[in-house]
Amino acid sequence: MKMILRYLRHFALIMTAAIPVFFTSCNKDDIINTDPGITLSFSTDTVFFDTVFTSLGSVTQYLKIYNTDENKVNISSIRLAGGEASPYRMNVNGTPATFVENIEIRGKDSLFIFIRVTINPDDQNSPFVVNDSIVFETNGNLQDVNLVSWGQNANYILADTYIQGFPKFKIVAHEFEEITWTAEKPYVIYGYAVVDSNGILNIQAGTQIHFHDANSGLWIYKGGNLKVNGTFDAPVVFQGDRLEEFYDDLPGQWDRIWINEGSVNNVINYAIIKNGFIGIQAETLQEQMGNQLILTNTIIENMTGYGLLSRFYNITSNNCLIAGCGQYLAALTWGGLYDFRHCTFANDWASSVRLTPSLVLNNYVEDQQGTVYAFEFDAYFGNCIIYGRNGEEFLDVFSEEATYNYFFDNCLLKTEKEITDPAHYLNSFKNEDPLFVNPDSLDYQLDTLSPAIDRGNPQVLIDSPFDITIDLLQVNRSESPDLGTYEFVPSTYLRRR
Repeated sequence: MKMILRYLRHFALIMTAAIPVFFTSCNKDDIINTDPGITLSFSTDTVFFDTVFTSLGSVTQYLKIYNTDENKVNISSIRLAGGEASPYRMNVNGTPATFVENIEIRGKDSLFIFIRVTINPDDQNSPFVVNDSIVFETNGNLQDVNLVSWGQNANYILADTYIQGFPKFKIVAHEFEEITWTAEKPYVIYGYAVVDSNGILNIQAGTQIHFHDANSGLWIYKGGNLKVNGTFDAPVVFQGDRLEEFYDDLPGQWDRIWINEGSVNNVINYAIIKNGFIGIQAETLQEQMGNQLILTNTIIENMTGYGLLSRFYNITSNNCLIAGCGQYLAALTWGGLYDFRHCTFANDWASSVRLTPSLVLNNYVEDQQGTVYAFEFDAYFGNCIIYGRNGEEFLDVFSEEATYNYFFDNCLLKTEKEITDPAHYLNSFKNEDPLFVNPDSLDYQLDTLSPAIDRGNPQVLIDSPFDITIDLLQVNRSESPDLGTYEFVPSTYLRRR
């Protein structure tokens, strides 16, 4: 016991002598951590201004910066990356500025920055998304926090649900709910917009739909229904959300329109689907429900992957142009029932090397164990053009374990195959350049000397379940119709752009 008391008295004397020295020469609040590896922490990595603007808008948000170190840090600079030209302004320690220097935060303390954005949402030249960032420099180490706001009046659909194995999504039409999208304001989609089972999404003529990035798309879940009701004068347009000229023909900006089996027909009429990864993926998840996709008067172009990907689906299509894709224009796989009339499949993709044919027909799938599952397949092509830069633009891969048939009626094909078998070809010809007006500009109308002029079978029009006596540009087809989507007009070329 005496030893313990003696030790405690000795320790107390040491501490008493040390206290004055500690506070005069080593105050914790005076120590600044100069380690170049020091990093700040933030309340968020993106400050998102999610107010829907209805007039000239000024919205304020805040960002909290944390110093997690025991000692003080000095932030040598905090600046808006966009500088004075930025629509954003910040307030740091009561000082409004686009650039401040030497801001200190004590150990285990924090700092608020208030950010304001001023945007005219009625400025149609403004992009949908207005980006900037706040850049922090601490001991030579740079960090930034994104600033994101909406630049135009639009209907913004933000994914709010995540299930492992699926992309983030938001249900826009719930079970037994019918929703209509109108042309009054564009729709900007973050993540996937989902139509649930037995839900219905109607999209009116002239509606503009923009997808934010490569993880965004439209998903019609099994039993759901999509009706795209465009017109010649007011097509429905699906594309990315970047409106600058550079992005006009940049592929891969968004993901896909994904349609599963439904109890009634899905309809897409007069639409332009461009600059994504897959234009339309029509896929039966469990079993066919007697439905089909009716795809008419539609342009699908400039996809990094597929224009049209089908898996055991039923598709009827006419007056459609599918053009310029990095892999397949149309991959009709795992079986299905297909009817294409007066369609042009033209692949002048030049953004990368393309090793795949434009059109592939297939009636089976093989699992990882090598087991083959084959399904019924039947495809008809009437008065169509299948053409591209590759020597072989047509591939058929079938299993004998299920019935299959395909038939090209008065079609022009780019292929190395023999096309003399009357079971599959009638009055079709191959490897003659269709002489499109300007494929480099995605103009696939027929030039004056095109071999596709007057080569069509009028019976294809007569037998069609839909009226296809006029082409995609409202030109009447003659008694000897031309092949493909566009009827040649001798006096002048009609332009769709």
